[in-house]
Amino acid sequence: MAVLTYLEAIRQGLWEEMERDERVFLLGEDIGVYGGAFKVTEGFLEHFGEERVIDTPISEAAIVGAAIGAALLGMRPVAEMQFIDFISCAFDQITNMAAKSRYRWGAGVPIVVRGPCGGGVHGGPFHSQNVEAYFFHTPGLKIVEPATAYDAKGLIKAAIRDEDPVLYFEHKYLYRRIKEEVPEEDYIVPIGKAAIRRPGKDLTIISYGWMLHKSLDAAHQLAAEGIDAEVIDLRTLLPLDDETILSSAAKTGKVLIVHEDTRTGGIAGEIALRITERVFEYLDGPILRVTAPDTPVPYSPPLEEFFLPQVEEIVAAARWLALY
Repeated sequence: MAVLTYLEAIRQGLWEEMERDERVFLLGEDIGVYGGAFKVTEGFLEHFGEERVIDTPISEAAIVGAAIGAALLGMRPVAEMQFIDFISCAFDQITNMAAKSRYRWGAGVPIVVRGPCGGGVHGGPFHSQNVEAYFFHTPGLKIVEPATAYDAKGLIKAAIRDEDPVLYFEHKYLYRRIKEEVPEEDYIVPIGKAAIRRPGKDLTIISYGWMLHKSLDAAHQLAAEGIDAEVIDLRTLLPLDDETILSSAAKTGKVLIVHEDTRTGGIAGEIALRITERVFEYLDGPILRVTAPDTPVPYSPPLEEFFLPQVEEIVAAARWLALY
């Protein structure tokens, strides 16, 4: 198997789906001649042509609106947000048109809206956000965020084949820092299924995206102290994999949720309440969160470092929880 970066895995997944299904096409800003802001689609225009790789004007609402219209006519569009922060401009198209179409008149909208999310590259408050919580509240949507190259390829292929709208968030910090062997043959990673990345018995750490890797680093440090942490990679944020989350919480009795998004209204709150509602009798301590604080993402590198959850914070929270 070839060793691919996270970015190359996304690229390969897109390429293979376009080869497999002629209805799949791409649209977005600078994705053709320029190859995309991060070069995910470099070479696509030359191979697939301008009818399937479409450079658009700078209008996210128009990009997603056109994708919805094409999907309703039988196509399988993949719309790129140059930075996922700009998806807010298409909020109405996504939440009121794409998400509700099946409920309103039975027509699925098989679109994928993908783009780079997250901080760590000093992009400032308009190029570093984690926007999942804005859409997590909307019935009719699916949200995925891979943390590994294997999942990056498998989830983009699953998203493209889904009959309803999928938001595919890719963490830009991982683009060229994460690599692993990725199968060349066709495969998908099922939407809605989490993965246990590290089994453990003393407490559960639930995370996704870049923070999964920090959580695994924290678990490694905790193991040296005799604390055996189980680490869950959500992979899909909507719908959540309740079975894996609740089973692990019931097994360890202690839960720590880690995400890069800001705290208030974040996904951690929903996970914590689901655990409390359904397996409260198994808990041996309070459910804790390690998240970013409730501020915009700072541009200053040291301030951004302070803003982002760090391994030391995860270790400290887990250590406190283990001793509770």
